[in-house]
Amino acid sequence: MAPLQHAKAMTFVVTADRARAKAFYADVLGFPPVHEDQFACVFDLNGTALRLSEAEAFRPQPHTVLGWQVGDIVATIEELRAKGVVFTIYDGFGQDVLGIWSPPGGDTKVAWFQDPDGNVLSVAQFAPGAAA
Repeated sequence: MAPLQHAKAMTFVVTADRARAKAFYADVLGFPPVHEDQFACVFDLNGTALRLSEAEAFRPQPHTVLGWQVGDIVATIEELRAKGVVFTIYDGFGQDVLGIWSPPGGDTKVAWFQDPDGNVLSVAQFAPGAAA
């Protein structure tokens, strides 16, 4: 057996302003904070822990750091937009007006947005029976 095969995974997101990021993940995305100490604010992402850690000199990466698989991407985007989330349109990517990109030859749909620190987040809808 592999040493981490049965271990529960967690994820990390870095912020330059924990209070601002905490409000976004709790109030906009709707995840409950379950613990906070001097090192991080921990959220429950439907059974996966997200540790939101502060770093003063933090600079976001240009790639997706966290994403969610959703059943209805259009409804999800509309709900997030109603809460002030702006979806990113990348030049030359061929996204629709909502920011949804569909790769050629598939039924997958993906859209990207940023948290207050510029971390790239995504929502994705996969064809029935397809895995993430």
